[in-house]
Amino acid sequence: MTIQYDNKSFVIDGKRVFLNSAAIHYFRMPKEEWRDVLTKAKLAGMNCIDTYFAWNVHEAEEGSFNFEGDYDCGAFIDLCAELGLWVIARPGPFICAEWDFGGYPWWLSTKENMQYRIDHEEHLRYIFRYFDQLLPIISSRQLTKGGNVILVQVENEYGYLAESERGKNYMRLLRDGMLARGIEVPLITCVGGAEETIECANFWSGAKHHYNQLVTKQPDTPKLVTEFWTGWFEHWGGSAALQKTALLYENRMLETIAAGFDGINHYMFYGGTNFGSYGGRTVGSSDIFMITSYDYDAPLNEYGRTTEKYYSAKKLSQFTGVMSSFLLESQEADVSSLKASGGLAIAGLQLDEQRLLFVENKKEERDSFFITLHDELTLPLTLEAGQMIPVLDRINVMDGLSLTMGGYLIGNESYANRQVLIISGGKGQRLSVLLEADDELEWTASDYPSVRYTWHHKRQLLLDFYSFEEPQLITLKVKGRLVELVVLNAESTKQAWRVSHSTADWIIGCKDISITAEGVLEGVQDDSRTTLYIDEQSSSFSYDSPASLSSRNTMTQTEVPQLTSWSSSQVMLSSPCGIVLQRPVGFAEFGQDAGYLLYSHELHCDHAGETTIAISALQDPVRVYVNGEEQGFIRDVGAGSIRLQLPQGRNQLQFLVQHMGRLNFSPYLGEEKGISGAVYKEADVVDFRSGWQLENAMVDLSQVNAVGDTKTLKKTWHMEAGKRVLLVGAISLPLKINGVNVELEGYANWFKFHTADLTSYLQAGSNAFEMEYVASPIDRLQLIVCDEQHRLDPWQVVSLSDLPVSERSSTNEQNGGPAWQRCSFTWSKADMPSHARLKLRLTGMSKGFIRLNGRNLGRYWQVGPQEDYKLPLAWLNDGNNTLELFDEQGKLPHRVKLLFDNHTSMPWTELKSRVLI
Repeated sequence: MTIQYDNKSFVIDGKRVFLNSAAIHYFRMPKEEWRDVLTKAKLAGMNCIDTYFAWNVHEAEEGSFNFEGDYDCGAFIDLCAELGLWVIARPGPFICAEWDFGGYPWWLSTKENMQYRIDHEEHLRYIFRYFDQLLPIISSRQLTKGGNVILVQVENEYGYLAESERGKNYMRLLRDGMLARGIEVPLITCVGGAEETIECANFWSGAKHHYNQLVTKQPDTPKLVTEFWTGWFEHWGGSAALQKTALLYENRMLETIAAGFDGINHYMFYGGTNFGSYGGRTVGSSDIFMITSYDYDAPLNEYGRTTEKYYSAKKLSQFTGVMSSFLLESQEADVSSLKASGGLAIAGLQLDEQRLLFVENKKEERDSFFITLHDELTLPLTLEAGQMIPVLDRINVMDGLSLTMGGYLIGNESYANRQVLIISGGKGQRLSVLLEADDELEWTASDYPSVRYTWHHKRQLLLDFYSFEEPQLITLKVKGRLVELVVLNAESTKQAWRVSHSTADWIIGCKDISITAEGVLEGVQDDSRTTLYIDEQSSSFSYDSPASLSSRNTMTQTEVPQLTSWSSSQVMLSSPCGIVLQRPVGFAEFGQDAGYLLYSHELHCDHAGETTIAISALQDPVRVYVNGEEQGFIRDVGAGSIRLQLPQGRNQLQFLVQHMGRLNFSPYLGEEKGISGAVYKEADVVDFRSGWQLENAMVDLSQVNAVGDTKTLKKTWHMEAGKRVLLVGAISLPLKINGVNVELEGYANWFKFHTADLTSYLQAGSNAFEMEYVASPIDRLQLIVCDEQHRLDPWQVVSLSDLPVSERSSTNEQNGGPAWQRCSFTWSKADMPSHARLKLRLTGMSKGFIRLNGRNLGRYWQVGPQEDYKLPLAWLNDGNNTLELFDEQGKLPHRVKLLFDNHTSMPWTELKSRVLI
């Protein structure tokens, strides 16, 4: 088998293909869930699966490789092949993906002077050692060797970094390393390329702009969207990322098709979960740490359930499947002469006399419009506010027959005795369809009393009808060949599935379908309508009969296990243990990949009083204890401070720090996690957002400001001699102090967070600051002023796993302080509901992590937006199971409970002997 390409598309075995690709990561779900998720992608019309390969799951410990179980990426590719899906392989080594360290293994940061994503010799040595293990798995499954891998990506989004000769050389070396290890299929890059690779684009909006950029760079290559962002990630304490609605998603897909792209990879199609400690962190503020869920508001949610976006993706992929020949040969159409109602925006593609128009309602409400096409034909259209739909103008649907309509053509099946066209209209509207034939059309109007029609020379038939909930069948003949129109509305389009199995090509009338591990096709039948099957053998439509269906148990017949009989054990903070060090060290330097570290220091106070403790380098939130009692929580990172009340005499100062994930997108990969800088008492903290002068006005950056053309802010600040000064927060460049530029290599204003040591730029006395105004309000811009005479050392550092615990005498009283909560429950696989999904709701808890039967399910933090946490059924024991919560504040789990996800009450029915091909 071969794969080639030109400026129009990829060509596989001599046939042009429009790539409908679903981004699905094998490492974000148990292996047992792969088939269900991949099948649903297949049933949504996807012909390709895109996946990253996460280095840090395959080489979690240096030199020890794991490609088994949930990380058996070869088996994942093979399952895609079994389901008839191509694969786009993205091996990294950097993958971003909101994944810890962008996919790099934690131990790499322990190597002295390591440089990432650059042609650093030791860096490349480790990469190629990893490639020696991974690339043979991919290479042996390439299309050219009888497999299904059609494209391989070199690195990821490298163009977001500043280009340099070393960077270009790094990309060349990665490319050559892949070629040397047997990669034969085309190499691609996204957002920045390497020579002799196909550059692709990542975006959500502005499709035409991105298309034109690619054409300018590489006019002779296909135009693929490697990441079409279906939703967005979420971080602790942020709002739910629900801004990309199903309507917007559909519009953006149409814009991408209209721009001329020949492939769309839906990132994510299924997001999954950041199990364990694999959630990452990104720029944009000090503490954008990924939640455990990677639901992404994707077409398939975290539990593998279909969403409104799923049905939008299915409809668009069915549409591009039917229209692929046109889409891959057409050019941009001139629409300037089209006549249309006011409020419509129009773009288009053209191939000979065929046109595909994309019309968008720019009004703020649903409205009816008209557009005049060829031969003065005027079509009525009804669009929701902001909605975009395709308009087919004389699109050839078979030899000698063309179709004109406003709506989607989602099926065009050619059988020996007939042609079946499946068309989809909007919600609650009339639909006008024009059929034009080279010869006379045969149609009996009396058979369709609800259809209005107009004839023209017996070769043009204009049909006007309403799209009902029940599918309608309109039959006519062209050249003696039977043509059947199946007319669907918005709801029945959701229930139209192209399945291609032994007894039917289409099933219409099922809410949802899936495939069991045995290959049996299952569907949720809609009780309000009859299931409709379309296949080659029947001379007309075959309808489901009750005899072919058998009821299955509903989810509600099995009760969710109750979580009772919790036991609790308190972590002994005051226990003397750990390693004594002159200064605090971070996780990697301590030799720990993730989890918790406890830092302890004995602080003597001559008299009782308050002091400000400042930490000069920390990359995770800190819970602060004095003599075993919690006194506060430092959420701001980079550098941070807290005001503490200390009694006279000896005090034990302790910091409990959870590793919250390394940066997955930044020039500063490999930051040391935890606390890695000096700690000071009697520090001063200055809110540096106020008091800026802009010409004759004063500006407070904590407020909303209207700023004109002059954007240079000025401020003076007085410093005492001998101080160390840190600036932390939303720094803006250029930044000058006393006329000298402060150098922040790689920093960009849109990062909105950095920590800079200004000590060498400052002088005793008055200092003049100049900074560019970028935006306001900003969350944080602080000066932290420390004195080396007040530096605190030494420190004792210990891992949470090494801290002793004591059993609580009662689980009804909260003693305070970090604690373990444990509970056992019984689960019976024999009684397991069909297609169940289980989740844990942690009402009343604070912050920590979850373990199920010893397996780390991920972090939790009850600051939102995540409330529920997935418990994969594949990781449950048949019988007794142990659930453990580590809670930083020792909260009691009285309100914690297990739940089925909200789709589990659906009655599923089994369709016997219907097997997906």
